[in-house]
Amino acid sequence: MIVPCIDLQDRKVVQLVQGREKALEGEEPLVMLAKFAGFPEIQVIDLDAAMGRGANDDIVELLAGRVRCRVGGGVRSPERAQTLVDQGAAQVIVGTAAFTKTGINVPLLDSIAAQIGREKILIALDSKYGKIVVKGWQESTDLTAVEVLQQVEPYCGGFLCTYVDKEGMMQGTDLDWFHSLRQGTKLPITAAGGITTIDDVKALMSMGIHSALGMAIYTGRLDLAELRTLLDSTRQ
Repeated sequence: MIVPCIDLQDRKVVQLVQGREKALEGEEPLVMLAKFAGFPEIQVIDLDAAMGRGANDDIVELLAGRVRCRVGGGVRSPERAQTLVDQGAAQVIVGTAAFTKTGINVPLLDSIAAQIGREKILIALDSKYGKIVVKGWQESTDLTAVEVLQQVEPYCGGFLCTYVDKEGMMQGTDLDWFHSLRQGTKLPITAAGGITTIDDVKALMSMGIHSALGMAIYTGRLDLAELRTLLDSTRQ
């Protein structure tokens, strides 16, 4: 599966480099949604909610009411997860709150799974310099993505794994890292971070890994028509 991304900040569609520097603004959310027609699912990240600076709930609800969306940003409680489901999210992405400095936040994950069902949860495993990073990728934990996969499987229906070292930099990604993750779990994995070429997407597909695409499609490095053709070929 190929999953185009819509990241929201200050009610605008944006793309950031390394989660900090705004590189570009996209068109209006509904315009971007129309451009992504033909893809079965869209990833929506509310950056304002993630950073604790408010939320873009009305835009999220608008998008999720029109197409299947996985939604993340600021999910720190079962109540917030339920709100996103009520807004139409097919799956909810849980990132920072899933981890403490030294381990897994089992009570929170357990409570969210009890609230919305584990199949609706995607746990975000964001890796930088080999360690899981949290709080907008600004703080490092002592954990690696590979070692926590099976520990958090009971609380989710899949994983969103971001190779932060190359995120937004258009320099390719680390296919070996994603291969190691694929070997560690049978749950669905979506790759993100540095996916730049159609060959990257095909390589991930060959591993049975989905691709979440942002900067490469917003800059035109990846052509949406070519991606649709590739996606259609996998459905035949």
